[in-house]
Amino acid sequence: MKAKHEICTMQILLIAATGKEIEPFTATNAKTDVLITGVGVPNTLYHLQKRLQQIEYDIIIQAGVAGTCNQNILLGQTVLVKQDCFADLGIEEKEIYTPVFKTGFADKDEFPFKNGWLINPEIAMRKSNLPWVKAITVNKISDSDLQNQQFRKEFDADIETMEGAALHYVCLQENIAFLQMRSISNHVGERDKKKWMLKEAVENLNTELTALIDRLID
Repeated sequence: MKAKHEICTMQILLIAATGKEIEPFTATNAKTDVLITGVGVPNTLYHLQKRLQQIEYDIIIQAGVAGTCNQNILLGQTVLVKQDCFADLGIEEKEIYTPVFKTGFADKDEFPFKNGWLINPEIAMRKSNLPWVKAITVNKISDSDLQNQQFRKEFDADIETMEGAALHYVCLQENIAFLQMRSISNHVGERDKKKWMLKEAVENLNTELTALIDRLID
């Protein structure tokens, strides 16, 4: 096997929590390896790390839908995630939530974290003109006003997913270039699917994904 960055053709791994999110791309495109990790942080950590033990990649792209906490981000819009974190890793007492890095149990600047965030070092992100956003990753999607208020206060994030920080964590640890691409299907806390724009989000996601990968392999 050739070492990283010595291969002639860029080795790209595309990952997603579910096949449906990237089905329009995978149905017509064979330019990347594809890994469906399953939903959530544990699945993403395990299956991504296992694949990386088998094959070396130049870049890993995670694609999927997300909810937004920012009223300035439109439903259906596609974005790239600049920084992410494990938002619900912490302690809650009497409805007061304290993230783990504020408890004294963890160092907010211990690699790969910077001030508690997992930050994309930008090089790969310059391949796209999509807006950069701040994300949080949670284990529980909820319509709880309390949870949403707690997370807004602590993180002031633009979007919310269930896998993104796992991608950032693994790739920063392994020193592999990565991109997290998300399209917005709903507002965080809104569980009425009639108000979602899932179809449009998936369509836009796959359009932007195709364009990005075409630029990467040029």
